[in-house]
Amino acid sequence: MKGQDVAIKTNVFYDAFKNINLGVEVGLAPRWTLDVSGDFNAWTLSHDRRWKHWLAQPEARYWFCDRFAGHFIGIHVHGGQYNVGALGNNMSFLGTDFSRLTDSRFQGWFIGAGAGYGYAWILGRHWNLEAELGVGYAYTRYDQFRCAGCGKRVAENLPHHYFGVTKLAVNIVYLF
Repeated sequence: MKGQDVAIKTNVFYDAFKNINLGVEVGLAPRWTLDVSGDFNAWTLSHDRRWKHWLAQPEARYWFCDRFAGHFIGIHVHGGQYNVGALGNNMSFLGTDFSRLTDSRFQGWFIGAGAGYGYAWILGRHWNLEAELGVGYAYTRYDQFRCAGCGKRVAENLPHHYFGVTKLAVNIVYLF
């Protein structure tokens, strides 16, 4: 939308998983914006289940029409820390075995980058709905613990390379 230079947003997909998140996007040129989003979860799900993390993810976006409206592509970087475990599943994707999260806890940090595609629907003068999917890479170093609730470390300073989804957003956006 012309004349609007700043947006604040929340990702309702992350909200559904009890993650506190906030994004700020500023116009740099008629078709360019800089989006900086963050995500935080400090909750212990139960005595034996854990999903704690923080994440920062800046992204440069190119809009095919005016900024904050229609199709866009973006390049993002990301980094953060995590402490997750006892999240029962049997998923494996592109070399990452997520089923390991069922019986162990992992604590570490990550950095990476990716590219995304998205679309913003104009809902009103100040409101948009925005969806984005990003794929990319993350490098992580972590310690592995025997269970989510205990402190018995079984491996230390292990590396892992992740390829896959690095951004999944359904944002409610308020424009200034």
